[in-house]
This record gives sequence, C-alpha cells and structure tokens, in this order.
Amino acid sequence: MQPRTLLLGLIGAGIDASRSPAMHEAEAAAHGLRCIYQRIDLTSLGLTAEALPELLTAAERMGFAGLNITHPCKQNVVPLLTELSDEARAIGSVNTVVFDRGRRVGHNTDRWGFKQSVVEHLPGAALGRVVQLGAGGAGAATAYAALELGARQLVIVDAVHERARALADRLAAMFSGRVHAERDVRMALGGADGLIHATPTGMAAHPGLALPASLLRAELWVAEVVYFPLETELLRVARRIGCRTLDGAGMAVHQAAEAFRLFTGLQADAARMRGVFESFDRPPGRDA
Repeated sequence: MQPRTLLLGLIGAGIDASRSPAMHEAEAAAHGLRCIYQRIDLTSLGLTAEALPELLTAAERMGFAGLNITHPCKQNVVPLLTELSDEARAIGSVNTVVFDRGRRVGHNTDRWGFKQSVVEHLPGAALGRVVQLGAGGAGAATAYAALELGARQLVIVDAVHERARALADRLAAMFSGRVHAERDVRMALGGADGLIHATPTGMAAHPGLALPASLLRAELWVAEVVYFPLETELLRVARRIGCRTLDGAGMAVHQAAEAFRLFTGLQADAARMRGVFESFDRPPGRDA
C-alpha cells in the first residue's frame, strides 16, 4: 500500500538554501508518510509579495496541506486568511498556513521556535534590558517570545521607525508597558544585556551587518534569526569579541517541528529534525 502523500511548500524570497524541505520530508518519512515540500521562491519566479493571493489559491487547488511563509510575506499574508490562531493574532505575523476544508488557518510557530532555542542554548541569559533590531514578521515573533521569557525591558529598533513604534505599542498593551521603540541603536544598546537580530541582513542574499560592529561588547549576548548562512557576519564579529551567541538553527528546527504538527496532527521529533538540519553542515562523505 502506497503511503499517503503530503504536499507542503514554502513561500518567500531568496529561499534556495532553506532546509525546511529536507526537515519536513524526512520527518514525514519517519511517520510513514510521503512528503513533497516545494520551495516557491519569489526571487526565482520574478514575483513580489503581491503574488500571494494567486499563490495561496494555486496551492489550495493543488491539494496542499499547508504552507510555510517567510520573508517578506509573514505580515502580508495575514489579510488573506480566514482564521488566525491566538498567538498569530497577538503577534500580527504568520509563518504557517494550514488548509483545512476550505479554511486558511494562520499560525505563528516562530515565537515557539525562538523561545525554545533560547531556553536550550542560552540558559541563564540576563533579561534586564534586551534590544531587538527588526520589527518585521520574524521580529514580531521574537519580540513576543522575549517578553514571554521575562525580558523586563525590550527596546525595538527598525530602519522604518514607525514600524518599530507600531510593534512596540501593540506589545506594550499586552505586556504592561515593558517595551518601547528607539530610533538610535547606539542609545538603545546602552546598558543592554542582550541583542536579538531579526532583520534579513546577514542572509546569503543580504550580506553584511545591521549595526556598527563597534557597538558590540563582550558582555552582550547576541541571538540571530538568520540561519543561511548559519554563521552570519554578526555572529562572527560577536564571537570574536567574546559574546555569548545563539545562531538561527534552534529557532529554525523548533518552528519546523511545530509546523509539522500543525500540518499533520503528528508530534514531530525535534531532535531528529535537528539531525537533518545539521547534516547540511557535514563535509561530503561523512554520515555523522
């Protein structure tokens, strides 16, 4: 008897290096399912986020169980959905869409992924004052997670200050005013314990640093959401000066594991998915 086939996909820009297809396909196989996970790369297709309505409709018609959504579409997709989970509504950003009998249900598993990654890989990180660069789709989720983790003060900086202020105002209403926006990253980092980087800068398609390297100091912990490449310029600089660092791997794995559960109703093995993720970093010919 042939296993049931699960159709999934990822919509985003510059996603050729995404490890989501391998993680989901391998996890499905471990559960006795056949999974086909398709990258829908806006860059390769010459499209923008304006194509989202057409792409969602096409995926529905072709029988997809769901889609992951990444930069630059996590907020643009929200108005196109019929329902939002509680966390997606609170965060205002969606990275997972489940198609269910004519419904498009939006979820945010980024928040869970980042939170779990910090707990596992930055234990005991000081959370007095945390600065976050980026207030887009990923940044909305990581900011929410940082406040859930207990950040007493969260300062959000974004190239578009109005976007940082809008996110800060929304979160302040939910977290007793513990968050505000700042225009100047230098001022924001004064007295900070940690830095969350949640902009596309550092991705293979957007190399570089989102802030002057001179603003980093050894006492800061630095958390990155980008995972391709796994070692961004920000992490290289931070490690060189002695910062505790967190790469984007843990967030990527845990958000994928939760998305798999939403797509299938089956509990994913995050450790197994981590093994698939890490297999990309092994030299050719090595099995472990």
